[in-house]
Amino acid sequence: MKYRDRFERQVVREDVWIPTRDGTTRLHARVWRPADAESDPVPALLEYLPYRKSDWTAPRDAQRHPWYAGHGYASVRVDVRGHGDSEGTPGDEYDAQELADGVDVVNWLAAQPWCTGKVGMFGISWGGFNSLQIAALAPEPLKAIVTVCSTDDRYDNDVHYTGGAVLGIDMLAWAGTMLAFTARPPDPANVGADRWLPLWRERLETLEPFLHTWLEHQQRDDYWRHGSVCEDYTAIDAAVLAVGGWNDPYRDTVLRLVEHLPGDQVRGIVGPWSHQYPDRGLPPGPAIGFLQETLRWWDQHLKGVDTGVMAEPLLRAWMGDPVPPAPSHEEMPGRWVSDAEWPSPDVTWDTRPLGESRDPVLVRSPLHTGLDAGRFFPFGNAADLPPDQREEDGRSVCFDSAPLDRRVEILGRPRVRLRLDSDTPRAHVIARVCDVAPDGSSTLVTRGVLNLLSRQGREHAVEWAPGTYEDVEFELNGIGYAFPPGHRVRVAVSDAYWPWVWPHGERGALHVVPADSAVLLPVREAADEASVRFEEPEQAVPMPVTYDTPPDPRPERLVTHDVAKGEWTLEVDPGYGGSRTYPDGLRYEESARETYTIRTDDPLSARAVSEWRIRLRRGDDWDAEIMTRTELRATAAEFIMDSRIEARGNGETVAERAWHRTTPRTSG
Repeated sequence: MKYRDRFERQVVREDVWIPTRDGTTRLHARVWRPADAESDPVPALLEYLPYRKSDWTAPRDAQRHPWYAGHGYASVRVDVRGHGDSEGTPGDEYDAQELADGVDVVNWLAAQPWCTGKVGMFGISWGGFNSLQIAALAPEPLKAIVTVCSTDDRYDNDVHYTGGAVLGIDMLAWAGTMLAFTARPPDPANVGADRWLPLWRERLETLEPFLHTWLEHQQRDDYWRHGSVCEDYTAIDAAVLAVGGWNDPYRDTVLRLVEHLPGDQVRGIVGPWSHQYPDRGLPPGPAIGFLQETLRWWDQHLKGVDTGVMAEPLLRAWMGDPVPPAPSHEEMPGRWVSDAEWPSPDVTWDTRPLGESRDPVLVRSPLHTGLDAGRFFPFGNAADLPPDQREEDGRSVCFDSAPLDRRVEILGRPRVRLRLDSDTPRAHVIARVCDVAPDGSSTLVTRGVLNLLSRQGREHAVEWAPGTYEDVEFELNGIGYAFPPGHRVRVAVSDAYWPWVWPHGERGALHVVPADSAVLLPVREAADEASVRFEEPEQAVPMPVTYDTPPDPRPERLVTHDVAKGEWTLEVDPGYGGSRTYPDGLRYEESARETYTIRTDDPLSARAVSEWRIRLRRGDDWDAEIMTRTELRATAAEFIMDSRIEARGNGETVAERAWHRTTPRTSG
């Protein structure tokens, strides 16, 4: 990593308030720009997030915003309404108010004397989401975006549902996280010592756990269509650089964007990365010179400089070589490949039947199948990735190929076609593709889920008629992976995947006909292709933040088994950064724990809990603390949600609130 503290243009930083169209609410922004920008205007770049520029994302912001400013841009970080230091109260994810405010910010930036009138947006995860969504609203100054680890489909490719199934691990965990995050106070250093407490009280009084809303919409309806740019790709006018990682749950968005947007408008990059910017050097690598690559994008589309970025292949993707299964890899072996079109003519479908027999095979997995799934959002931590899948394979029905006689590379989204029957009207089917080495170790390559209720479309919940065989087909997550000679391709089928998939209320089984079932692999044949090269990572000088190192850190992922009860518990520390001290004296303390419990034979025993504690303090003048707890469980007929929050400021109780909600299980 190369760190830079000197640039061609001197950088200044200022905090400003940006008005919104309602005339009463202002958003707080931090602007890095060239010192001479008022006499020599520059384009503006916007990163727009609820995650607090003054503390939570400050170290990451310091890596990139000054760097962009030093290369001739006004790089602007804005807190979403009701978050961080912005005024107003928080809304739901990507709600109409957030997007309208984002359009206002884009227009305000374009009108500043230091701006040329051209604006770009960028972001990872939430910021990548709203970059796409605001681009679909097409404010005139917005000419280009860089969207990283984001989704075009809020229903089937986000943290709430997958394959039409309730995504138990992040439906609960992310709702619990956002309850804690939305409850954080503004910083008196930025909003004023006399204003922070009234602003905080206003936020706390309007809080409503997101979980309530998310579980009220168990099919794909207008709630999920809002903000899903896959509903109308033609609405996007801006140039789109879409970036993802094979170890991020949103990587399929890159493949869909390069397929559905015009080739003169889009480019895609998918590396081996987790849910992180690809220059940060967090596992798995290798990292790339991402800031330099995005600078080429901005210079091309915001300054009219031909940087050659549009001459790059439509898709640049990492083709991973096999690795032994492990929960973390510093770097993944492999190489970059490229395709000028997508779908690529170099990728063909290899249909592999799961067997020769037409006698149905019984699939009835223990309900704790899925404990070795790894983290839904790998974040660069030590226990992120799936370990050896042999135990998971033993809980599933496996269909193995013969040992391969040659290297087989796949690129894209494999599919699984199953002829099956279900004993119950409601059931799930999960398929995993694994690479089985000669020593028997099993590496997870990719996986997919289908809620059989949604087999006729995510908008519908159609119960199965037990005793009836149907053909179902569903996509697995995209991947670039090379199976070596001598290894076997394994397809593992289960009807449980806890805690990723919340189980239906009735215990059943599936019956799969191997000869009428198949895996469809997108096999990529070696071809003459453009060489793909990226520069080495480069960033601005890091912010001097001091992170705590606990003397006895608790495990990131801990699985326990109560043998007498037949109960399995997974405890997770999400590891978002822990406690730290900032150079301005701010002390930020953060502790979280997620717990997932299930008995191996009782779907109604499923229970998930998220607990958070956050404390912010500076000297003797400011001390704020938030504690939250969110729990989800279910009966056969309904989901049950319990949440509570306690907030304290300078030793006094500011708010205590509790919620109890139920909602019918329409398809979950």
